[in-house]
Amino acid sequence: MLNLSTFLVKEHVGLLKLSNTYDIIDPANGQVVGLARERQPGWVHALKLLVSKQMLPTLVEIIGNPDERGEGKVLIAIRRGFTLFRAKVTVLAEGTTEVGHFRSKLFSLGGGFWLHDRGGARIGEVKGDWKGWNFRFLDAQGAEMGTITKKWAGIGKELFTSADTYVIALADRHRGDAGTVSLLLAAGIAIDTIFKEE
Repeated sequence: MLNLSTFLVKEHVGLLKLSNTYDIIDPANGQVVGLARERQPGWVHALKLLVSKQMLPTLVEIIGNPDERGEGKVLIAIRRGFTLFRAKVTVLAEGTTEVGHFRSKLFSLGGGFWLHDRGGARIGEVKGDWKGWNFRFLDAQGAEMGTITKKWAGIGKELFTSADTYVIALADRHRGDAGTVSLLLAAGIAIDTIFKEE
């Protein structure tokens, strides 16, 4: 899965669901290549009735080539602890080794956050536009590393059936770089599961 440069992410639809699940699809052929699943203890679900979801801890696991039960090897985990003002979200390769982290911006018109490597150095940012669902991944020099959008004109266009479907597209120069692909795929998933959802 991490050798792809374009991912179509489609949320599972459910009534009164307490956590989110997303299919990760190769838009070139429509094949499900991964699954992103939010995992939270029961006490967090209970607190969602009283406190904003964006303040509560969460864990999202990205599984490669899931079986029919949605199980498989965790390729990437995205973890956030309790948050009051600026969220810090850690990205873990295979669920254990830190690849880097995101830090939400204090003030941002279109939404966005900073990308940091595992040593804490700022390596880029995710920048949103004022309309809210077009994002650009930029490196430290401002060069575009990729995009996330809800508009898609590629082969997988027919897979768009709801507003919770979007495309993460990486610049060709990052294809095959598992660390960068992991960080940018995690950033795309985090926008919806951690930073944007209420």
